[in-house]
Amino acid sequence: MAEDNDDSESVAPEKRAGRRQLLMLGAAAASSVVTIRPALASTAASVSHCTIPLPDPPRADHYIAQDGTLVARGTAGAVPPAPRPVTGAEAKAMLNGLSPPGFDPRSRQAYVNYIRRLQQGTSGFTCYASLQMPRA
Repeated sequence: MAEDNDDSESVAPEKRAGRRQLLMLGAAAASSVVTIRPALASTAASVSHCTIPLPDPPRADHYIAQDGTLVARGTAGAVPPAPRPVTGAEAKAMLNGLSPPGFDPRSRQAYVNYIRRLQQGTSGFTCYASLQMPRA
């Protein structure tokens, strides 16, 4: 293989191999950046579009107490289920003190507490866990 460098004959063979390896490593790193960036953008987009039902479908007939626990319909101080699932972006806004359009602002804290209590195996847990991941 011919070198682009005219003075390649004066460079020791082990140094030439080192340069080649360095160039190949740089090329591999550059292609990795090109590959990973779209994946990170895709992940960020999917997090804002994932949904969290309030409460999850098997318990949709329950109300949500102010501490985020599920209680029987008609329990004093409890709020009805949300009118629809919230997106990841809306959940993030709720965690920051905002209420999504169409949601009763007085129910927001109960919904936020419910979201914070989500556990693995519950609908919406993966979405909430994704919101907690730090972004690069």
